[in-house]
Amino acid sequence: MPPPPEPVTYERTGAAAVLTIDRQERRNAVDGPTAELLAAGYERFEADDDARVLILTGAGDVAFCAGADLKAIDSFAPRLEDPAGPLGFTRRTASKPTIAAISGWCLAGGLELRIVGLGRALDMILTGRIVPGEEALEMALVNEIVPPGEHLTRALVLADGLARFPQETMLADRMAAIEGLGLSLRDGLAREARAGREVFEVARRGAARFASGEGRGGEGAGV
Repeated sequence: MPPPPEPVTYERTGAAAVLTIDRQERRNAVDGPTAELLAAGYERFEADDDARVLILTGAGDVAFCAGADLKAIDSFAPRLEDPAGPLGFTRRTASKPTIAAISGWCLAGGLELRIVGLGRALDMILTGRIVPGEEALEMALVNEIVPPGEHLTRALVLADGLARFPQETMLADRMAAIEGLGLSLRDGLAREARAGREVFEVARRGAARFASGEGRGGEGAGV
């Protein structure tokens, strides 16, 4: 009998690091040891300068992640006070872009990021109702819906496109947006201005290339 698969795998594909939860017998629910492996995979991604995008996915097509494994809830005890979050790294802000390639159920702790506004977030939190894919797209809980089985392929295409952009300026814009969320307008603009100063020389070189004809007509924009 072959050994059971590792509950978390880390694979480099081009410029992407693909972190996969593989506990299909538990609908990819996370127990304490799996959370430790997810945290280790996240740290590996952060330490790898050539890995420019993290893709998090679940093995199989039934579930992306069913949240915490309630049959192993005691295994989370050592992680309850971990600032990174009990499920691995859900309370960390990555320094580089991340993509969730989702197929199937995405439940409870498998749905940690609330980016849909307070009203809709409270709707889901208080009712616990199932949100179909089309509604998730309408409320911007997901960015797009792809044909069945193509979620990871599409995520890799997105990752490749992001990797081709000038990294310093893209990452500066990303962090200005993330860190500016919740700030006053004045403080948010000041944060954006600081980011601009930090990457000005890189932006200047890029502007010179554009002025000489590179990237005209939107070439390279959008993935």
